[in-house]
Amino acid sequence: MSTLGTTAVIFDLDGTLVDSEPNYYEASRQTLAAYGVTGFTWADQEKSVGISTRETVTLWRERYGLDAPVEELLAEKNRRYLELARADTSVYPEMRKFVELLAGEGVPMAVASGSSLRAIEAILAGTGLDAYLRTVVSSDEVAHGKPAPDVFLEAARRLGVAPRDCVVVEDAAPGCVAAHAAGMRCVAIPYLAAQADDPGFAAVELLVRGGQREFMSRAAFEWLVGAAGQEG
Repeated sequence: MSTLGTTAVIFDLDGTLVDSEPNYYEASRQTLAAYGVTGFTWADQEKSVGISTRETVTLWRERYGLDAPVEELLAEKNRRYLELARADTSVYPEMRKFVELLAGEGVPMAVASGSSLRAIEAILAGTGLDAYLRTVVSSDEVAHGKPAPDVFLEAARRLGVAPRDCVVVEDAAPGCVAAHAAGMRCVAIPYLAAQADDPGFAAVELLVRGGQREFMSRAAFEWLVGAAGQEG
């Protein structure tokens, strides 16, 4: 058993462990342009932060009047994203330190993401995080993506840990809602600091309002130790 007792940590990937939103934005812009939609902006991209790729392209069909099937759009966006992600995806430095710190303490960890399994595995391998994060769940593998709790519950099942013993680390409000729906505690590090007052963040146990620029691995670990003590 780890120094945190039965506590396990489940990480979101995009915007939490790695800064992948620029690549998702470019993949979205390229994909939509291929289907005749121009003028896709960063503000448009922000509307899909925290939801799965499948749900994003489903919304595109409604928003832009696209006739292409969801599976076709999904495959095209994932293809473009993978090319970009393999070329350049950066890990937040304090997040890497946090993962390494937890690994050193023997804390069970998983990744639960709205990205495709291929994208998750490519990013973890390309950044070296796969050395620590071996349990991976994509929302494509469960019935419903975030804000439904499915992906987090499946991660807990694969780790062999009760949901009440899991702490989720998230950057987006839908993921925080999903964590609490799963009966898990949540650490929120908003990707968009301006959205820190979003109601979805209201019930989290630890909110780092300034996002990644304020997140400190040691402080987060000490919070986990305190939370584990309270549970005990």
